[in-house]
Amino acid sequence: MIALFTDFGTEGPYLGQMRAVLQTRAPGIPVIDLMHDVPAHDPRAGAYLLAALAPEFPFGSVFVCVVDPRVGSERKPIAVRANSRWYVGPDNGLLNVVEKRAAEVEWYDITWEPDRLSSTFHGRDLFAPVAAIIARGEEPPGRVTEPRLADWPDDLEEIIYIDRFGNAISGTRAAGVDPAAGIDIGGQRLARARIFADVPVGQGFWYENSNGLVEIAVNQGRADEVLGLSIGMPLTIG
Repeated sequence: MIALFTDFGTEGPYLGQMRAVLQTRAPGIPVIDLMHDVPAHDPRAGAYLLAALAPEFPFGSVFVCVVDPRVGSERKPIAVRANSRWYVGPDNGLLNVVEKRAAEVEWYDITWEPDRLSSTFHGRDLFAPVAAIIARGEEPPGRVTEPRLADWPDDLEEIIYIDRFGNAISGTRAAGVDPAAGIDIGGQRLARARIFADVPVGQGFWYENSNGLVEIAVNQGRADEVLGLSIGMPLTIG
């Protein structure tokens, strides 16, 4: 299958145009909308979200990843195979975390150029066609090179996403955190709970979310509003 991972949002023509390219060039291959509200213009936040979400997809899946604030600049288009899944997108760090955590990685600089290449919509004109080529079982149209990885930590102690309920997701995997540890953020200290019902209504806590990340929530409330949380806010675990 092909999975779309972008900061486009769901309004406007952009997703429809990308899906049309994929259906035309890779007919019959399912296209899944994984996430379209990645924090805008923030490939670092997107990198940790992508690494947490990708393992749910079967081997051979192809991800079209577009969080690309420098589209049309000198940044390179790339295709990466990491642990038998493919990722196509910009070389701006967006794919770095899946690469760093993978046991096997192949990195391709995309050299193919389409007949039409908008300077501001590589998602439609470049990344989607390349993803379709790979999904059809063909080799990526580029050359193999050494990975160029950003100097980012394996786990990011920072808020990278706030969902529609106001829960604040961090870039830290919960498996490596002592369940007895507290989290300090915004001048507040939060203890761990297993589920929302383990704490009183209106109380904040942290827990391991369904994708294995440290998440901060308020039982039946919005953690972003009650605790004053925002994307990019650092947290301290200990």
